[in-house]
Amino acid sequence: MGKLNVLLICVDQWSGKFVGAAGHKVIKTPTLDSLIQCGINYSNAYSECPVCIPARRTIMTGLSPKNHGNREYCEKLEMPKAQTLAESFKKAGYQAFAVGKMHVYPQRNRIGFDDVILHEEGRNQFGVSDDYQVWLTEQGFGGEEFGHGMSNNEYLTRPWHLAEKAHPTNWSTREMIKMIRRRDPTKPALFYLSYQFPHPPLVPIAQYLDMYKKEEIDSPVLSSDWLNVKNFTIANLQQLGKNYSIDLIRNARQAYYGQCTYIDHQLRLLIGTLREERLLSNTLIVFISDHGEMLGNHMMWGKRSFYENSAKIPMIISGECIGNRNEEDTRLVGQVDLMPTLLDICQIDHGLDLDGLSVFSSNSHKYLFGEINEVPSATRMIHDGQFKLIYYPVGNYFQLFDLKNDPDELINLVHQEKFFEKFRELERILIQNLNSGDKNWVHNNFLEGLKDRDFSPDSNLRIGNQRGVNTHPQNFNL
Repeated sequence: MGKLNVLLICVDQWSGKFVGAAGHKVIKTPTLDSLIQCGINYSNAYSECPVCIPARRTIMTGLSPKNHGNREYCEKLEMPKAQTLAESFKKAGYQAFAVGKMHVYPQRNRIGFDDVILHEEGRNQFGVSDDYQVWLTEQGFGGEEFGHGMSNNEYLTRPWHLAEKAHPTNWSTREMIKMIRRRDPTKPALFYLSYQFPHPPLVPIAQYLDMYKKEEIDSPVLSSDWLNVKNFTIANLQQLGKNYSIDLIRNARQAYYGQCTYIDHQLRLLIGTLREERLLSNTLIVFISDHGEMLGNHMMWGKRSFYENSAKIPMIISGECIGNRNEEDTRLVGQVDLMPTLLDICQIDHGLDLDGLSVFSSNSHKYLFGEINEVPSATRMIHDGQFKLIYYPVGNYFQLFDLKNDPDELINLVHQEKFFEKFRELERILIQNLNSGDKNWVHNNFLEGLKDRDFSPDSNLRIGNQRGVNTHPQNFNL
């Protein structure tokens, strides 16, 4: 059979809960369901830092945020001096290609890939026109990527405004198909396809928006006993959706599900290409997300928190090469585990000091630590597989959830006497994992945090990330 090929598919802002085979009653994901049926579904997979750039650094380096040096959204932070996933595969004789969203700086940094066909969501502020923008211009749509008028971090929606072939999901799929067909047939390959969606803007193809119009769309979870707690960081997380109407929420969920299903259907073209190129039997197919999407739960939208919808991600490993498994693996898994897993499956000796564990070994995490942001929005998490402790240092606020009995995180157990020992256990482990700069929150071996702050809503919240129409698409800087 020879060395395995790898098709690694990363989506943006897709919660592990939004998969049909994982029990979601509305979303349609027939392709992912099939991949699970013949593969392994890691149902307790998490993003250690649920925001785009740090999460992707973890995926590409096998290092935790503590060791790759980023736990915030920092657009102009260069990659750490660490051997990447692509570099590791290339050293083992692989060719390595990427298509889509990279989210590195500078934007044309290939981080070890032989070639990158880039789509960076119209980030013209860096002086780079990505390959998708160049292609749009060649098709007569120059500068029109955001002609729909929707924002990258808001939940208004409308159908896609250009031809279907010009939708970034469609374009990214086609470009990866070209990459697969253009490969060197004498070498194994790592193919990395990174979709922009289902991350907003919510602009699905019209047919996929219509697909959910007659469905009974589920409502956000808004019945938690802590919903209206007064805490600076929680208030910050809740500010976006404070004034969303019932109709807007339903429409946003409908459009989000449509974008997920569109990606799911496009995956079938990739699988078909692998079959036609006689690669399917020897290719490992991996599906993962950088983080999830709250989608209105607990009055929150987007990511940047450790609640299940934001931090829990899909992680599916499938392919004829691993056999017809149809397995669910409930071990705690992090993004930090992906790189050592792929190197292990492909039998690549790397000699790297990675933070993660191969999920194809018998090893497992007893606890999973998460960290995101600095003060005042700093949030930390420790998870033992059943109980999750979330900590907000500003205000010294704790939340303890029993995910086995309370998967929607409705009841904060931190003040219930029978869970006191569990709380202290997780607090102790969380303290042990803190970065040195966070140690000032600790006094006498207990977390005491920092004084709470008054929260003032951002007056520019709804338009601060709006993109315009690029009126000078010919000014390529390639």
